Amino acid sequence: MSITMDTTLASLVTNKRRVSALKSLGIVTVGDALTYYPFRVTEPVPLRAIREAAPGQQMAFAAVIRDMRVVPMNARRGYRLEATVDDADFARSRRVPGSTARLTFFSYRKSYVDWVSMRLRAGTSVVVSGMPSEYMGQLQFTHPEILTVAPGSAGTGAGLEGYARGAASGNGAFAGSTDPYASAQSAYPPAAAAPSGAALKYDADTVQEALTRVCRPRPVYHASSRISSEHIHETILGLLWMMGARTSSTPDGKHAGAGSADIVAPTTDTIAVQNGEEKSGTTAESGAEALSQSIPDVLPESVRKAKNLMHRAEAFLAIHDPASTARFKEAIETLRYEEAFVSQTSLLKARSHAHKSAAHSCPLVTDSLRDQFIASLPFSLTAGQQQVIHDIAADLAHDWPMQRLLQGEVGSGKTVVALAAMLQAVDAGYQAVLVAPTQVLAEQHAETIGRMVEQLKPAIPVTLLTGGMKLAARRKALAAASSGEPGIIVATHAAFSKTFQAPHLALVVIDEQHRFGVEQRESLNAKTDDGTTPHLLVMTATPIPRTAAMTWFGDLDISWLTELPGGRKPIRTVVVNEADAATMGRMFAHIRARVDAGERAYIVCPRIDADDEENEGGSGVSSAAGSARGRAAASGSSARTAAGGRATRAAVDAIGIDDPYETFDENGETVARPPLHAVAEIADRLQKLPQFQGIRFATLTGRDKDDVKTQVMADFAGGETPILVSTTVIEVGVDVKRASCIVIFDADRYGLSQLHQLRGRVGRGGTNSWAFLISRAEPGSPAEQRLEVIHHSLDGAEIAQADLEFRGAGDVLGDAQSGGKSSLKLLRVVKDADMIADARTRAEQLLAADPELADEVQLAGAVLDFTRGNETFLTSS
Repeated sequence: MSITMDTTLASLVTNKRRVSALKSLGIVTVGDALTYYPFRVTEPVPLRAIREAAPGQQMAFAAVIRDMRVVPMNARRGYRLEATVDDADFARSRRVPGSTARLTFFSYRKSYVDWVSMRLRAGTSVVVSGMPSEYMGQLQFTHPEILTVAPGSAGTGAGLEGYARGAASGNGAFAGSTDPYASAQSAYPPAAAAPSGAALKYDADTVQEALTRVCRPRPVYHASSRISSEHIHETILGLLWMMGARTSSTPDGKHAGAGSADIVAPTTDTIAVQNGEEKSGTTAESGAEALSQSIPDVLPESVRKAKNLMHRAEAFLAIHDPASTARFKEAIETLRYEEAFVSQTSLLKARSHAHKSAAHSCPLVTDSLRDQFIASLPFSLTAGQQQVIHDIAADLAHDWPMQRLLQGEVGSGKTVVALAAMLQAVDAGYQAVLVAPTQVLAEQHAETIGRMVEQLKPAIPVTLLTGGMKLAARRKALAAASSGEPGIIVATHAAFSKTFQAPHLALVVIDEQHRFGVEQRESLNAKTDDGTTPHLLVMTATPIPRTAAMTWFGDLDISWLTELPGGRKPIRTVVVNEADAATMGRMFAHIRARVDAGERAYIVCPRIDADDEENEGGSGVSSAAGSARGRAAASGSSARTAAGGRATRAAVDAIGIDDPYETFDENGETVARPPLHAVAEIADRLQKLPQFQGIRFATLTGRDKDDVKTQVMADFAGGETPILVSTTVIEVGVDVKRASCIVIFDADRYGLSQLHQLRGRVGRGGTNSWAFLISRAEPGSPAEQRLEVIHHSLDGAEIAQADLEFRGAGDVLGDAQSGGKSSLKLLRVVKDADMIADARTRAEQLLAADPELADEVQLAGAVLDFTRGNETFLTSS
């Protein structure tokens, strides 16, 4: 059986509980495992003799067990094992006097104590790595990492003179790695002790090999309560061994020699070692060749050499089994550039493909519908709107498809621009479709557009098509679309169904692009009867920094609307500490006053109810597929659930908000934080407050049926229920003119761009408006600093830039909010702007010479995977 990046772990890993735990982190295949990158590597552990020890500072040394005893702990259950070690030979190699120390282990399990005592018999040579402390006047190591050394290695000091001196002077190349299998055995021994006289398995053949393993840097992965970072590391090294790796690579790119530590063959208890793959069967040289065949390079050889990058297989090995921190960083840079190159190649190919397609030309005519519409508006267009309408008109006049992204601030007038474009297509005798992400928004668009075009001559038919319509109405709408009559169709996902046909479709407008995948978008191309490709206008209110635009929207022309129409007043943003009861009371009194004045208020919570662990359907957050920021997002890991407690990176994206700012400890687990507020809980609490006596509340979540959502929004807009408690389902496009207040609970846990989107739900009717961000962030914490950005700024681009900078390294472009996985795990939009520009230039040169990538099969495959895997185009929520 040959192993590839697509081979499933279930066929290789014999421990099924581990397979399940890895699956909860989104790790299903070998490729998933190798691209589950550590979030840091530890610094090399320094070698020190016992006399050189400093309490609280990590160290490693070689020693011999002098005596060992097991003491029952009478005051409590369990046992204490104490072993005395003597480092005389090792200390001599460092030219210091020898000394002794105590190794201490505690356990409730007799089997564990028996197993450790069997390993630490008197006279056994060991290598110890741990943090010393002092207890009753003696140096002590509690639960240190222990590697046993096979007898016959000529004593613990043999051959260590140069090694120890080199390490002491900082020149020691700790080219080995921690033996993950040995450490795993120490932490998780067999259920019962080995029988007396059983052959012992030693962890290393020589002291030098053992020292190399414990001293070298080791990766630390985001873990969960079901699987530790060490076990993740162990599994990945086992997979690399099965694919042919035998030693890590040294800084010069050649395989390590005698001074290095081999990757240890995994036991059959962990990895299904195949026949003929025993450790002795493969050399480092043949293993390297096998590994490069199993993991072929994606980057063209010319690009890799020009940039002086590693081979892909070598980079994976240097990340998961690094010889040094510098080598680890070099490997990360290699794979980061690979991501940049693949993404830019994919976007350039998409752009080239679009320009080769045919489209209906929609030139402007005299006394056009578009000009009638603009003249009928009760307000003047901003300069930005006029420019974008002009650019779109020029694009529509071409006989190849327009592909344009329109990014505009919340309330900047994108709908007016879109309607002007649709009227130009209708004037040319064709159909235009506006696709909205929700039924509520589609109905709102249909009503607004119908009102705007009712005075135009000739009359423009406006057809509404949603999945929630009654059968008769739906059939009527489908018949109108299939007739090919020029007009405007406003639809939800129903436009992507097989039953929808628009034979004269010339323009598709997609509102809030990140809600729709590439495959859905492109399915609309098949709706015409003449094989033409519709013009495409994509709109989003999500702030997109210009540095991100080239990375994520490289296949589209981009327009920005930055001016707000006249009459819009700036929203006042207030950050409120939830523990400040007096301020919370004043805020609720203020909201009551606004409601009494005939205005409306939103109350936003991240979860539906207190028991909810699933992603809120309309919340605009990554759901089950998740993070692949570490590909985590199968995410619902069993760590911290939405109800609170500890979590892992894998669980982050299962929460009902976009929470890209989790803080992880050094072991890859998040610091415990309070449970998130839920709609049901907050609605119940607020209705009991004296400030809201006599006020009717309504709730709205993504679980509600479409007809319920429609009725709830109608009652809210009409004032029957002037306070709406909802999830972030209201984030996109909901337009209630009299809404003047929005309260966002757990605001410190949202992405800045998502907060900016939510804030834009108020102040749309020209009244004074307020956004209250309820926070439980600690004073001076990064969360508090983030909220200060949105407190002081209404500029979406500035907020998006800050959002990206706060997030720093990692998958900044993130797992898509619709639940799709992002292929970008290392590329940083802000910090890597120069790298992305370089990759785009080189990709352009490559495609100019080989447009179909016929000579770059691996790159072509990676580009296809990237296109399929990144079905959303959004930087952050």
